[in-house]
Amino acid sequence: MQSVLLHLSKDKILQEILPENDISPFEGNRNLYDDLLRSIVGQQLSVKAASTIYGRFVDLFGHKPNPDELLELELETLRSVGLSKQKATYVQNVASYFKENELQNTDWADKSNEEIINQLSTIKGVGKWTVQMILMFSLHRPDVFPVDDLGIRNAMIRLYKIEETGRALKTKMETIAEAWSPYRTYACYYLWNWKDNTPA
Repeated sequence: MQSVLLHLSKDKILQEILPENDISPFEGNRNLYDDLLRSIVGQQLSVKAASTIYGRFVDLFGHKPNPDELLELELETLRSVGLSKQKATYVQNVASYFKENELQNTDWADKSNEEIINQLSTIKGVGKWTVQMILMFSLHRPDVFPVDDLGIRNAMIRLYKIEETGRALKTKMETIAEAWSPYRTYACYYLWNWKDNTPA
């Protein structure tokens, strides 16, 4: 982490929040398929609601379901645990894609961030932001910058006093974040933590 802090400290504005916001180093790998399902279940829900519905979803099977098990269920059964019809369809889209492409045991380490984004975002219901979260939290890629994330956007607007809007705002954010590479994921961790712990 020392090399990360030294690099991010070169940004004088970001430097101010680093000592006050402790984050943990990334460790190991998690199951991308399971995390993708959980991400879809939790979209547009509070953390508590997402956790509750995901728990009910897993309880349908007694364990985290493999693609075959998930595809065997009727949409109405999936909806009975709190999934919308759209989300029920999306999780089965993921299961179908992973089964058809035999991705359960894929070594994602051999693929670049862009390759993974381009591949997984072809699944209906999985957008670029969702795949970026998978890259950051499941595959622990150190240099991801989700420019469309609302939390990151609001934190940067406040910290860097950005006045631009629309496409100009995104360009400004991307320009600032270029200086954080190759540790943009870590910078985002600090920004999220700062935003959650600093009153607006």
